[in-house]
Amino acid sequence: MNNDLDTTNCRANSNEIQAAYKRIEELEHTPQHIESPEALEHLERSLREAMENLTALLLQKHLQASLDTNETKAREAELIKPCSGRLKNEGLVPVWLYTMSGLLILVQARYYRRSCDRRKGKRYSGIYAGLILLGIHERCTPLLGSTISQWSSLLSSFAEVQQVLLDQGLNFGIKVLRRLTYRYAERARLMQQAGEFALSPGENIAKRRVVVSCDGGRIRLRENKRGKKTQKGRTRYKGAWREPKLLIIYVVNEKGKLEKSFAPIIDGSLNGPDDVFQLIHDYLRAINIEEADKVLFVADGAHWIWNRIPKLIKNLGLQSYQVHELLDFYHAVEHISSVASLRKAWSVKERKTWIRKQRSLLSKGKADQVIAAVKSLCKGRNGKAITTERDYFIRNQHRMAYPTLKSLKLPLGSGAVESAIRRVVNLRLKGPCIFWHQENAAKMLMLRSYYKAGRWNMLKQLANSSLSALPA
Repeated sequence: MNNDLDTTNCRANSNEIQAAYKRIEELEHTPQHIESPEALEHLERSLREAMENLTALLLQKHLQASLDTNETKAREAELIKPCSGRLKNEGLVPVWLYTMSGLLILVQARYYRRSCDRRKGKRYSGIYAGLILLGIHERCTPLLGSTISQWSSLLSSFAEVQQVLLDQGLNFGIKVLRRLTYRYAERARLMQQAGEFALSPGENIAKRRVVVSCDGGRIRLRENKRGKKTQKGRTRYKGAWREPKLLIIYVVNEKGKLEKSFAPIIDGSLNGPDDVFQLIHDYLRAINIEEADKVLFVADGAHWIWNRIPKLIKNLGLQSYQVHELLDFYHAVEHISSVASLRKAWSVKERKTWIRKQRSLLSKGKADQVIAAVKSLCKGRNGKAITTERDYFIRNQHRMAYPTLKSLKLPLGSGAVESAIRRVVNLRLKGPCIFWHQENAAKMLMLRSYYKAGRWNMLKQLANSSLSALPA
């Protein structure tokens, strides 16, 4: 594509469009002798380049025509109205845009900025309101921005993303890919926090059974150290282990199976329990959780989870007949095993027999008998450790109504959130010699969560929102 376009009006040259059509016609009518894989690859590349050239020219023409309409100008004025300070129209400015074809197009867009931002160092502090309305951020079309962010969340490194895009004719540096991806996540999070998250048309939870669960994973953060730098002038750092907390909200049918008509909601935070519970509250409020038939909160025995559940239920206005709390059955069995392992005098057979008996009692809802059995063992050298396990069962006894939940065909475990932690955290954010800055890990956590939940289109709507790019 010829990039020497007229920067005065930036209109796609009709002669160039006609030439692009002519090139495609030549490829259609010229006999092609394909005698080898190399020849076939060459032909396919030629056809693709011709089509992408025409696509870029037509995209430029239609985009410019849309920006020139009076309707767009009126929408721009409406968009900038709520901005703090008065944004002044500086006139039309030529802007190069990256497209999914890998070719640059040039358009003229109205540029707005405040008078106080005209001083030195604030040259690019304004906005192109018309481009923002069309979801064009960071000089990238919406399709390109989404594709880069999606590949960044899917693949294991930005270097891999760079190679995949290069194979498709898109040449971006790793720093550029990182910046585009993180800003995409920033815009999406901003709109989610502003309450813009909403279910897709046709999605609802009215009279349905909703399961809510959360748990923590492990990643290593790069935390800078004070003091002298290395001989190469680099800041020293430590790789501290931190716990990203993940949530999942999903719907099950009458048989207790995952309802495929409702994509799960997955998200997470690195800012502690209160932040992740705020996310849970916001998502449940957004999907009108009060309309659900049953709401099950299921998790392991972590204090940071169960200490916050009552307040969450109260703030959401849920009724007692709607809500069920459940301690993950399989975690409870692990604690039974822990008690047995502390009885050093027992043989392997005695341990297995005791575990089998207590597991059976637990599954039948006889938690009081399990507690009594554990109490009887709180003596001897490991008595203190067994007492801790006893307190675990006492504390969670009211969350062990397994027969009731089984009869209602509701899940007895928190396997869904544990699977989400593996797919979202472990396969992208955790690994040997992988260290993250906390703010970047949080952004990747959101992108990866939405992608693995099958809600990427919803994330696109949040990230492409015009409100996310307005100056403060």
